[in-house]
Amino acid sequence: MAGLFSRLKEACRPDWEAYVGHAFVRGLGDGSLPERCFRHYLVQDYLFLIQFARAYALSAYKSDTLGDMRRAAGAMGAILDREMALHVEYCAGWGLDEAAMAATPEATATLAYTRFVLERGMSGDLLDLNVALAPCVVGYAEIAAALQRDPRMRLDGNPYRAWIEAYSADDYQAVARDKVALLDDLAARRGGEARFTALTRDFSAACRLEAGFWQMGYDLSA
Repeated sequence: MAGLFSRLKEACRPDWEAYVGHAFVRGLGDGSLPERCFRHYLVQDYLFLIQFARAYALSAYKSDTLGDMRRAAGAMGAILDREMALHVEYCAGWGLDEAAMAATPEATATLAYTRFVLERGMSGDLLDLNVALAPCVVGYAEIAAALQRDPRMRLDGNPYRAWIEAYSADDYQAVARDKVALLDDLAARRGGEARFTALTRDFSAACRLEAGFWQMGYDLSA
């Protein structure tokens, strides 16, 4: 039987495809995305990461085993101690200053997705929270890997090459595989078919909110 993530992705196929195949993503692949769109996305992604660190702190609180707590704490630490630093360094290459990014208001799309994730964690359990997180974590890995395979993608001279390579790299692909494995583990311990319909709704909503996050940046291309 297919794992939970595969089943959720198949049940939400139109929303998933709208997210991973968004015009913003295609613009990253062929280098045609206007740079102002990408800069806006980078600033909001900085703010997004802060809220995702909070989500993993909530995940530790919602855990009822030491293993789950350590896994959540490790993910939070990776965001705060490594991913944020890498993001700030990358943004500096685009002329973006951390203090200015921190002072930028969260866009509506940023608020919508991050608060949705936190709400699912607050009102639900560890499985609900991780289902809401999964489209972001796994989706970026699938997007980058698909772009690497796409013959229409332009690497030479593509200003977004480093972004694509970061998420298609082995270390991030391993993070995505771990998230898929975690969902399967949580589903075995906390799942049951009675929960699948509700989990599908949450996964679908997260995909639509992720597509909205892309659209937030893409709107600046008009």
